[in-house]
Formats: sequence, C-alpha cells, structure tokens
Amino acid sequence: MLVVSRKVGERILIGDKIAVTVVKVGNGGVRIGIDAPTEMPVMREELAIQIRREERDRLLRAESPCADDQSFEAAQSPNVDGDRS
Repeated sequence: MLVVSRKVGERILIGDKIAVTVVKVGNGGVRIGIDAPTEMPVMREELAIQIRREERDRLLRAESPCADDQSFEAAQSPNVDGDRS
C-alpha cells in the first residue's frame, strides 16, 4: 500500500484517468473527491461489501429455495460412519 501525505486541494493521480483530491480534513475524517471515467464504478468499500453479500445471498436463494431446510436436515442425519457432519 502506498501511503502519501497531501494537503487540502492536492491530488493523487492513479494512471492517466483517475485523480483523487483532498477536499477537506477535520472532525476525525478526510473528505476526498474522485475524478474517474463514468464506466469505472467508484464506491465506498463497506457499500461494495454489502452489495456483494446481497448478490451472493440472492444467488443462493435462487439456486436452492429450501437451502436452509436441506442443510439443517443434513446436519441432523448421520453420515455413513455414524457421525454427524
């Protein structure tokens, strides 16, 4: 990870098409502006994680609408050796 110091109004360039500008510093946070091509998605990490989880959950529900019931039954049924897995 590259760590740099910047003052308000200063920029960091990422390649030829992305610029990150320090807009405001204070109150325990930093406000930044990002100039990037419109076809490149830019979002907060926590939002991207939430979206990925929701997409994964939706796909799992679509693949097996009774997935919770099946996994519960599998956990309750002994396997070939007589163990519970």
